[in-house]
Amino acid sequence: MTHKPRTLVHTSRQPIRWADMDMLGHVNNTVFFRYCEQARIEWTYGLHAAGDAYAKTGPVIVNASCTFLLPLLYPGEVEVRMYLCDPGRTSIVSHYEILKDGTKHADGAAKLVWIDLATGRSVPLPDRVTASVHAPEPVGGRAGERG
Repeated sequence: MTHKPRTLVHTSRQPIRWADMDMLGHVNNTVFFRYCEQARIEWTYGLHAAGDAYAKTGPVIVNASCTFLLPLLYPGEVEVRMYLCDPGRTSIVSHYEILKDGTKHADGAAKLVWIDLATGRSVPLPDRVTASVHAPEPVGGRAGERG
């Protein structure tokens, strides 16, 4: 299987909370999607001027997946690396690696479509999104959290 080139655009560090675990004693599978969501939200807010995120346009997810490689256990911290590739006219594919202590525990992906929030109709990707895929340095996120 060949992988398309990906650009690291954001790295998020998040605590594993006691409440993230299920009755089997490991982080519930649904929480892996929350970790990816948090990384995606941080990246999105990093694209906008302060207080301007989701003012007129923003991403919606049309599909999402996760391959669970190893269970995650409390306590600890996860590192979620967010990558982008395959920009289209109105959509882009995001990929995620979820690591703990340098070991990969999951791979995720989500296809994002940019929409006009007032009408719900798709709109062209903002230049800042496509620029982040082609930038020599990762963009998006907060200082100290870039890939």
